[in-house]
Amino acid sequence: MAQALALARAQGVDRLDAQILLGTLLGQPRSWLLAHDTDPLPSDIATRFSDLTARRAQGEPVAYLVGDKEFYGLSLRVAPGVLVPRPDTETLVDWALDVLPAEPPTRVLDLGTGSGAIALAIRSRRPHASVTAVDASPEALAIASDNARHLHLPLELLHGSWLEPLGERRFELIVSNPPYIAEGDPHLPALRFEPKQALTAGPDGLDDLRLIVAKAPQHLEPGGWLLLEHGYDQADAVQGLLRTAGFSEVGSRHDLAGHLRCTGGRRTL
Repeated sequence: MAQALALARAQGVDRLDAQILLGTLLGQPRSWLLAHDTDPLPSDIATRFSDLTARRAQGEPVAYLVGDKEFYGLSLRVAPGVLVPRPDTETLVDWALDVLPAEPPTRVLDLGTGSGAIALAIRSRRPHASVTAVDASPEALAIASDNARHLHLPLELLHGSWLEPLGERRFELIVSNPPYIAEGDPHLPALRFEPKQALTAGPDGLDDLRLIVAKAPQHLEPGGWLLLEHGYDQADAVQGLLRTAGFSEVGSRHDLAGHLRCTGGRRTL
């Protein structure tokens, strides 16, 4: 096993990533690998491990290779049809939990739910909340449905583009981590394994954010909140969109790296 891990590192695979891949194949934690590094590796496992490390060396996310990702303490199934949940998005969940009313009824809407990460994290911490999740991708909705069923966290899942499937329904809170990368951004090649439609939004990356901010007020109860994730350099632009749309208490929050990653505001009473 030590030799297999050394070969993976020689391919350029991070040590932790290699240990996660091998541990997943063996059904063992990293601590077990360290204690058994002189054990022989079964030939079938060695072959599968070599294939996974070759794919990882090409940039394929570990989460896709092992099929799951932890987010806000939840183990979520992920696949190439959805974005891999990022730790920085937990900033959005923290803010959502801060503004949610303590007592029911509370209605929450997650736009572009993907794997269901944000919706399920909120539902896990606010069991009284009624959470609706929307996505334009049938594949994403199927993955979110699997995650909800596996975690025993009921969600209402709707297929459609942003707010279109909602009719005249209103919510106390709307959250979204929409596409916000500009088309042609030099970092896009590093994200080539993830669905492009979940990443890019027009020449400046703000197309979907503009649409959500414009349409959200008619689906918010008076005093309801709209909270959005965005790029590290887009906070000023998103604050401007919210103020122009009549939102009050507009502000932003920092992610783990200290960037202003989320911006939100409240529908004027």
